[in-house]
Amino acid sequence: MKIEKKEIELSFDELNISKELLFVLNKNKFVKPTPIQHQVIPIALSGKDVVGIAQTGTGKTLAFGIPMLQKLITVGGQGLILLPTRELAIQVDEMISKIGSNFKIKTAVLIGGASINNQIVALKRNPNIIIATPGRLADHLEHKTTTLKNISMVVLDEADRMFDVGFAPQIKAIMKQVPEERQTLLFSATMPQEIIEIANTYMEAPLRIEIAPAGTTAEFVEQEMYIVSKEAKVQLLDKVLDENKGSVLVFVRTRYGAKRLASDVNAMGHKAAEIHSDRSLFQRKEALSGFKSGKYRVLIATDIAARGIDVKEISIVINYDLPDDLNDYVHRIGRTGRNGSTGRAISFVTNQEKFDIRRIERMIKKEIKILEAGILPERRKSTTPVESRFYGKNNDRSNRDYRNDRNDRNFSQVENDYIETSRNFGKFDSNTKKQFSNRKPYSIKKTFTSPKKKDNKQFENKFEGKKDRYEGRSAKGGKDIGKSKFHGKRGTSNAQKRFR
Repeated sequence: MKIEKKEIELSFDELNISKELLFVLNKNKFVKPTPIQHQVIPIALSGKDVVGIAQTGTGKTLAFGIPMLQKLITVGGQGLILLPTRELAIQVDEMISKIGSNFKIKTAVLIGGASINNQIVALKRNPNIIIATPGRLADHLEHKTTTLKNISMVVLDEADRMFDVGFAPQIKAIMKQVPEERQTLLFSATMPQEIIEIANTYMEAPLRIEIAPAGTTAEFVEQEMYIVSKEAKVQLLDKVLDENKGSVLVFVRTRYGAKRLASDVNAMGHKAAEIHSDRSLFQRKEALSGFKSGKYRVLIATDIAARGIDVKEISIVINYDLPDDLNDYVHRIGRTGRNGSTGRAISFVTNQEKFDIRRIERMIKKEIKILEAGILPERRKSTTPVESRFYGKNNDRSNRDYRNDRNDRNFSQVENDYIETSRNFGKFDSNTKKQFSNRKPYSIKKTFTSPKKKDNKQFENKFEGKKDRYEGRSAKGGKDIGKSKFHGKRGTSNAQKRFR
């Protein structure tokens, strides 16, 4: 006779949550708690400090959100939630507001990229919960637009990520300004030395709850990889997108790579959006909401979104580039296979990265299946304009690939540069236009008349594309022009200063 073992059904009813809050949870279809919620909520409700070790996608928001809401509803005070990214702050605010709005809980979101004046207005309304990134909250504290004297509960979410991006000084300054009598909850995917120091310094006998050790991947995510050359990655992505259905999240290493790849994917006939640090807050929110709603099938992202995207039913996560920090691999693929559903993670690996993939396999204690790429389609023509491809947002020349622009920048733009400069420096003579048509870019000789010279001398200028500036020299003898009202020191013209 076989005895069937029945799994114990977890429920929010047994976690000491108030009836009013349970009613709202059931109303929003939150019935079964996740393991981290099941263990953290009762301890947090008892008023103890907690250090929770769990990966992204395990339900940490409600694990600290429910205790904070119940404490503020019953006892009062003010809550503070610190997070590493704008996207994560916005998503936490959405979840807290979804439950807390039933109890007239007000929130204020303090993040970079948003209007600081609107944030000041929100702070003046005396919010129950402040949700912030450390950098922006530090700005408000410095300008004395808010105070933390009423904080009774502090949450540090994704603490290891906040330290990775350099928020340690701001976090320490913030923790010094909150009252000593408070409850602190800290959540992290790993437990580096900095987290231990924070726990020892700013927490009182915290209980450590570890759900998933570092390197633990989602249980239902199938992990695969292709060995492919860097040049063939775009064609391979084209093939993967055509052979699979559903929404796809693609991770790249750089913001420039995200911009370029988004253009390539759109050229393939798939609607794609990009999200990285060069995008404004409005653009990032629009891309994320469009990806959630299905407006965009593909979202190209840097690691800024590895822990800030909570989208249901992402079919595939693609590591187009392996992360610089191999620990981020776990966070990336954790965007799929959430809440018990199945998912798929595919990595594009070059021959030079085989050692990195072996390190990842040792970390996750699992072998990643190798797939055959087979015959790849031809590469499609990108739709990104030349200027934006090489300069990026606002023609940012700091981009590492701007050097290729010298071969692609079109001649008419060079001509426009000369004409615009002439308005400030002098007027072209009657032969100027003809000379442009007979010259190649970056080796153009011009003569023009300076209206400020009494003897109407001719000045010869050369535009050197390599140096991106004009060199002013006199027509007679080729000597440098000396000091004058019109010229600066050592013959430096206004045009020279402009193009430096």
